[in-house]
Amino acid sequence: MISLLLLNGGIGARAKTAGPKQFVKINGVPILVYSLKEADEVEAITEIVVNYPAGHLDTVEQLVRDYAIATPVKFVEAGTTRQESVAKLLDAADNDTVMIHESARPLVTAQDFAALANSEHANVGFMREISFTVAPVDPDTQRVTGSLERARLRNVQLPQKFAAADLRKGHEFAIAEGRTFTEDATMCADAGIDVFFIEGDESNLKVTTPGDVRLATHLFRTRGEDDE
Repeated sequence: MISLLLLNGGIGARAKTAGPKQFVKINGVPILVYSLKEADEVEAITEIVVNYPAGHLDTVEQLVRDYAIATPVKFVEAGTTRQESVAKLLDAADNDTVMIHESARPLVTAQDFAALANSEHANVGFMREISFTVAPVDPDTQRVTGSLERARLRNVQLPQKFAAADLRKGHEFAIAEGRTFTEDATMCADAGIDVFFIEGDESNLKVTTPGDVRLATHLFRTRGEDDE
């Protein structure tokens, strides 16, 4: 049994929307709903723990009712950082295995969640090859400080699956080290916990800007055409 920790606490500043971006509609459906509906189809996910921006609990609860999400859902107010939000969601979860996803990645599929659920690895997430060159730099002096081997780098995606105990150890490590992470796979790896990856899909984008909203709309409308 798996608890899905669904990050949904953003306020949409970069998306330049009138309110939180997770309530923006793509093809007439709020962004948040896509992840809820796909997770609802996965038998292994027996609980969804979703957070919400301050003042928006009623909206999230209403969406869960309106779209008839059958999986039991818990609601947790978002933290001040992503890391704090994940920790709060984890504290509210009942299962020994958890998945982390974010509503800002609405193109996730039930098959994605199932692939993680069926993985032999306790700690595993989706990642993609990087198609461009990246370099370490000193942002203060604008000096390039070296090189990185692209073949040994990956673009981190969600969802991710963790043993809840390992994820807690990762967060304890971050607190002890005084470090803030923007996602959990690298945090756990830095804490000495084995984490693996599955090759991700290029369409699994994070909706952050107005351009991303338009791209996601196009991808939903054309989904499946390549298979016809």
